[in-house]
Amino acid sequence: MVSQTDKSSVPFDLTRGRLKIFLGMCAGVGKTYAMLKEARQRLTEGSDVVIGYAETHHRPETEALLQGLPIVPRKTIGYRGVMLEEMDLDAILARRPMLAIVDELPHTNAIGSRHSKRYQDILELLDAGIDVFTALNVQHIESRVDVVAGIASINVRETVPDSIIDMADDIQLIDITPEDLRTRLSEGKVYLGSRAATAADNFFRIANLSALREIAMRLMSEKVGRDVRLKMAERHIQGPWKSSERYMVAVGPSPFSEPLIRWTRRIASATQAPWIAVHVDTFSPLSDEQKQRLSRNLSLVKQLGGETVTVSAEDVSSALLQVAREMNVTQIVVGKPLESSLIRFFTGRSLVDKLILKSGDIDVCVVRAEKGSPKKTRWRLTAQRSMPWHHKLGFGCGIIAAITLLFWAIRGMATYSSIALLYLLAIVFLAMRLSRRAIVIIAALSGILLNFLFIPPILTFRISKLNDILMFSMYFVVALAIGQLTARLRMRELTERRREKRTGVLYKLAQCVVESHTLDEGIRLAIAQIDSVFEGRTAVTLVSKNGAIADNPHPASTWQLNIKESSVVAWVYGAGKPAGRFTDTLPQSEGIHVPLQTTHGSIGVLSLLITSNSILDVGQRELLETVADHVAALVDRYNLISQSNESALAQESEKLYKVLFDCLSHELKTPLTIVTTATSQAVDCYDKGDAAGGRFALHESSIALNRLRRIVDNLLSMTRLDSEQGKLEPVWCDIEEIITVVRDQLSDILSDYRVNVMIQDNIPMLQVDSVLLTHVILNLLVNASQYSPTGSEIVIAASADDKNVVVKVSDHGEGIPHEELNGGLFEKFHRGHNARLGCMGLGLSIVHRFMEIIGGTVTASNNENGN
Repeated sequence: MVSQTDKSSVPFDLTRGRLKIFLGMCAGVGKTYAMLKEARQRLTEGSDVVIGYAETHHRPETEALLQGLPIVPRKTIGYRGVMLEEMDLDAILARRPMLAIVDELPHTNAIGSRHSKRYQDILELLDAGIDVFTALNVQHIESRVDVVAGIASINVRETVPDSIIDMADDIQLIDITPEDLRTRLSEGKVYLGSRAATAADNFFRIANLSALREIAMRLMSEKVGRDVRLKMAERHIQGPWKSSERYMVAVGPSPFSEPLIRWTRRIASATQAPWIAVHVDTFSPLSDEQKQRLSRNLSLVKQLGGETVTVSAEDVSSALLQVAREMNVTQIVVGKPLESSLIRFFTGRSLVDKLILKSGDIDVCVVRAEKGSPKKTRWRLTAQRSMPWHHKLGFGCGIIAAITLLFWAIRGMATYSSIALLYLLAIVFLAMRLSRRAIVIIAALSGILLNFLFIPPILTFRISKLNDILMFSMYFVVALAIGQLTARLRMRELTERRREKRTGVLYKLAQCVVESHTLDEGIRLAIAQIDSVFEGRTAVTLVSKNGAIADNPHPASTWQLNIKESSVVAWVYGAGKPAGRFTDTLPQSEGIHVPLQTTHGSIGVLSLLITSNSILDVGQRELLETVADHVAALVDRYNLISQSNESALAQESEKLYKVLFDCLSHELKTPLTIVTTATSQAVDCYDKGDAAGGRFALHESSIALNRLRRIVDNLLSMTRLDSEQGKLEPVWCDIEEIITVVRDQLSDILSDYRVNVMIQDNIPMLQVDSVLLTHVILNLLVNASQYSPTGSEIVIAASADDKNVVVKVSDHGEGIPHEELNGGLFEKFHRGHNARLGCMGLGLSIVHRFMEIIGGTVTASNNENGN
């Protein structure tokens, strides 16, 4: 029997490949056979199909289906002297088929592969737009691992997160009865040789197979239910919708967290309810083993499709209840406490007791530990210190024993009341260094020793006087209270220090974003902060102008990447996902690489090499990701500024471009008319023998041609700016040299005037576009000649102050009317009332636009004589 569910009617990303899973209750049901059979059907229909990886287990009927199918050769990876075969992911990506067959979904890749798990390879194929067929047994689904372990008494090591099942576009259940499967097993169609008999007596028992078949069918039923609800929602069909329940599971560094997470996922999936996992960070130090376990637990939550929340608090129960109320949680899932009643008597209420007492309308689900779970590890959400708890307790007891021996030696010189105060002082001292649980036990021990050794009658637990009974009772209460309060004060101090450090890091990074004057300066400051906080070396690799990741990191980087790490950076930039050390992708890398993401996509990669042997805990991973966001914001800010400047410059160039070409036909008309008329007059004069008249006409034609040449020079300048997207070419130049060049170019026009050049001594060099500045001075002189009487004086003066270099052109014209000075003087086609023939009113407009582009200003005024 074959049953399936299809999500073809559900909207999906057309650029992403589609995933089909062939699901079975266990090995031997025919998953690979069915998968290859459908692949052959697709091939006959014209699809481009390749075999990326197929495991036949030497079954003849399965191997026969491989005949004629294109197979991508596997790659070999050497590990400890053994050559292992793995799927060649890069070869399939380069081949880019329509459909890739990738068997054994739960497979763990050999060390040295890009990804640690095969399902991650499949995700990359899907991201590349390649459809994938794969096969899976139900016992390898993460949320079902504990159930399978309880049924078949096996520990499944290779698992697939439930999120892969949820994202599948099609799941086909390959079903067979337990009796038929055992028949296939006995015929040698599942395992060969003696292995088949061993399997029949163990895993392949009827009871086990029936239970696994029920799990597979229940999984399919839940999948079908979800798809039906999606279709009903699409078509706006009313019906019973998703449960109003919302689950929250408490997660810590304990091995018991894993079964709790899976249990919550199963219940939430069965009731179609959302679920979250909460970790309460009390800022107590964790050992490397605990950091790794906590990281695995939180990663498991994400793999199973849950949401993770990390909060910092001293009281775990209060923090859990606060998150539950803020997120409208209806049920909190916690583990059953393993502490004995005696231990709880000294340590107070357990986490479960506190939650039940303060939960109010929120239900508390207490889940027992699964079979096979560690027995000696106490499950607690509060972080343990690097030194084992019993070692710390032994240290405290040793201190109390030494102090007791000292008190016993001086008991004749001090009263037991004084000795009680000294005990309290020792408890305060130990509370600054030990955990709260150890302090409770030590305080109780000190009270017992005080009673037995120092309160009369000594060496007995009996107290004869009422005052001594009251004193002992008060001592016991005060010792417990002081120990608890001191330990709490110490924990709060550690918490504040960690918060202050984190806040300081983010504040300084924010300062880098806001206060840095250049991108290089901002990156340099950010790298210095990252190196200091994580005690490592940092590299920032940005995207180049061609859209690809740069070959080398930023020059301010303190970690120079080798070829291997550079290839990891390229993959992280393309995939937009973290990779490297402390991750499941390319974990053999030296450092961890995090993409710099903005709303526009990836703009680079932040790489961190931790020089010590320590590992990143959850808080440090979150801090690193936050730091990457700040660096991305820094780079994005300067990218936007650069784009804004380029856009503004392009707009300025476009405005000037329009000014010139709007005036082109108007401005060219006059010199062309003069040239045409003067040439005709010259011909007539020479025909009549009037050589002087012909030379005069040719002189007028030469002046008109020079005017035309100046117009063409302006147009060429604007063409240069436009062809380079408005990019200027500033160079160091001498203003006196530019004035001399302009004067020589206008010798024909200025020959009728008395030109006086006044240059101040020691004028500094200018860094400016010399071509545009030359055109500015040239047009000013032309304008002065057009509005001044022949033979008058034109003065060109250049001077400098502390901030500016000033070029002043003055003439002895009639002066500029007051209304023109207030506006309109620099508009295109503006002509003075006494303008000469051939003046089109374009020169000052060009001067004004050019000065705006090069960052200068131009003004006009009359002198005291009104000129």
